[in-house]
Parts: sequence; C-alpha cells; structure tokens
Amino acid sequence: MWPARFLRSLGPVAMAALLTACASDSPSGGTFQPTGRYGGEAAPTGPSAPPGPGTLPVSQVEAQVLARYREYHKAYKNAYETGDPSSLTTVAMDPLLTSVTKDVERTHAKGEIWRFTNVLNPRVKGRSKDNSLVIVIDCVRTLGTHRFSTRTGKRLGSYPGGTNIQESLMKYAGGTWTISDTKLGKRC
Repeated sequence: MWPARFLRSLGPVAMAALLTACASDSPSGGTFQPTGRYGGEAAPTGPSAPPGPGTLPVSQVEAQVLARYREYHKAYKNAYETGDPSSLTTVAMDPLLTSVTKDVERTHAKGEIWRFTNVLNPRVKGRSKDNSLVIVIDCVRTLGTHRFSTRTGKRLGSYPGGTNIQESLMKYAGGTWTISDTKLGKRC
C-alpha cells in the first residue's frame, strides 16, 4: 500500500495516471463480479475434510466413539505401567489430559508404577444434536491393582478390585474423537 503522504504529493493528475495503470483489462472492467472462477477456471480447492459426525449415521458415530473410548483406556493403562503419559495426547484433551498427566508424573517421581486390569462395558448415554459431543457411561470393573517399585521391581502393595460407574465426555475435534472429562460415580 502506498503511504498517504506520498499519494498527496503526486497531485490529482498523477494520481489518475497511477490508478489507470492499475486498472484491469478484463471483460469485467475491474468491477467486482464473483463467479466462483479463478482466472477463468474453477477456484482451486484444498484436500477435502473428512465428514464430521453430524453427517454420519448414529450407529457409525457410536461405533467410532466407543472404539476411541477403549483406546483411551489402553493408553491410560500404558501410562501408569510405564510412567510415560505421552501416549495419552492422541486420545485425551484438557482438562482430563493435564490431570492424568500430572498424576502419572507424580506417581513415577515417587519411584512407583501401577499395574491394573479393567474390564469395560461402555455404552452411549447421550449426544448433542450435531453429534460433536457424546457422553459414554460405563461400569468399569477393576480386577486388581498393584503398585511396583521402579527401582527394584518389587511389589509395594495391592488393592482389591471393585466396580464404579464412569461417565465420560467425548468431543469431536480436529477430525477425531478425544475424551475430555470423566467422572467416577457409585458402585455398579
């Protein structure tokens, strides 16, 4: 863009000449006439985005959500067994991601890892009208939990299993489903 003080110093005649030089010789005469064409051809398009959850059948949305919910639980188990929460970044988002990451790091800093086995039985409880938010309810059964030393490998303690209702909020963002929040409820 030309500086204003430069354009004022040109004067009206020079200004007219400058504007004429910038005019278009297209058939539109330089007027704005949107046609959806780019240089006489159709405008270029980028790669098409995958269809969002609002365009998919409910059964397909539910299948995708439940598969990602199970992937989260695999990554969650792996994070506590290894002390490395990096696998959670592809299946979880904040606020849950930060909360679990901090807990895994705190546990590992104490020289401990956890090993446990959860049995899942998830189902979809509800969803938003556009299917971008889905609530999953599950009766999670923990068969056993064991705490081990990262230094010696010895078992430091064991805890009996149990069952709890778990409600999780799954969000569709960036072309994939991620878990953003979860709440533990009463025994089931």
